[in-house]
Amino acid sequence: MPEPDKHITELADHLFRREAGKMVAALTRLFGTENLQMAEDVVQDTLLQAFNSWPAKGIPDNPSAWLFRVAKNKAIDCLRHNRHLLYTDTDEDLPAGTDIDRLWQQEVLQDDMLSMMFACCHPKIPDENQITLILKTLCGFSTAEIAKAFLIPEDTVSKRLYRTKEFFRQEKLRLVIPSIADLKSRVDVVLNAIYLLFNEGYNSTQSENLLREDLMDDALMLCRMLTENSYTQQPEVYALMALMCFQYSRNKSRLSPEGEIILLNKQDRTRWNYELINQGNEYMNRAAYGDSVSAYHLEAAIAFEHCTAPSFDKTNWSQILTYYNWLCQIAPSPFTAINRAVAIMQVNGPKAALEALQIIKANNKADGFYLYHAVLGEIYIRLGDCANARLSLEKAIQTTRSAAEKHILKEKLGVLLN
Repeated sequence: MPEPDKHITELADHLFRREAGKMVAALTRLFGTENLQMAEDVVQDTLLQAFNSWPAKGIPDNPSAWLFRVAKNKAIDCLRHNRHLLYTDTDEDLPAGTDIDRLWQQEVLQDDMLSMMFACCHPKIPDENQITLILKTLCGFSTAEIAKAFLIPEDTVSKRLYRTKEFFRQEKLRLVIPSIADLKSRVDVVLNAIYLLFNEGYNSTQSENLLREDLMDDALMLCRMLTENSYTQQPEVYALMALMCFQYSRNKSRLSPEGEIILLNKQDRTRWNYELINQGNEYMNRAAYGDSVSAYHLEAAIAFEHCTAPSFDKTNWSQILTYYNWLCQIAPSPFTAINRAVAIMQVNGPKAALEALQIIKANNKADGFYLYHAVLGEIYIRLGDCANARLSLEKAIQTTRSAAEKHILKEKLGVLLN
């Protein structure tokens, strides 16, 4: 592909990630939630026009403004041709121009994005459908990316989206901030979707690149929106923001120039973003009020210990193990239990870690988790059991889809065999 076309494709994809959610939210406000598909179609048509126009006419000086203008014009056409089908939240007769222009003001877009997030998290929508819709409409995930993030067939994702849009068509929800009584549960679902988006960028299942900072940036943007709105300034929101800041801060040291994984014990800590770590600290301080501790608080505390340790050897693994013990009680999951086993290995040795992993296998059917086999392989290496270490590493190679993860596992296997 010629370089200009490649540049345009990358720019359009970046803009889709950054701006599609705003456009969908604004158009849903205009058309009504029962016409969400029409709003998404307008956004898709707008992006398609960018693909067709920019190679010939050049990239606009302000690509985002160009997209908003084209989307607005297409929205006016939809209103003219489908006036009898469309519900609007505006008071004036459309399209008069004033109200439509108002929808594209930044402060209105921010409010609409937040209201759209809560519409996606309506209590009558199943949790998995809520998260799927947020990722699709506000985060720019494709159906394929959502399927890989959830490890489910694309057809399942399509059915979830269809059922949720049918619910919108029937209920005709308004885009509003929920009541105080409903706010906590709705925020929890939004945070879950944001963290899923961040994790897809932190360890991508879709891209050839292990890291996708565009997705991580989107997650930070959505969570920051929650921290800046007085209705959603909750401890869990600040805790998740802190966690993502801590995790993001280590990005520059996680991969070699060739794209190979650099493990934590070999990372150059001078390349960590300490300004972002300080921001994470500020968010952690804001997360400290209240009398509840969430999984985000504990995960952020673990990440804080890693970020503030002067070296890998001087990491406070005992404190990290304490946090993992607590985390396994309030939010048990196979991944948390596997990471706890790593902390056990650092504190109590490989034999104790092996016992912890055997419990995980018995309770959670861990055979499908790449991380389980990778950690098991490292434990067997430390125990001097080369035969089982080889079997575990080979299983981990078979289980992961990441080229970078396969590479580092094969390197470890090669050292073991030599």
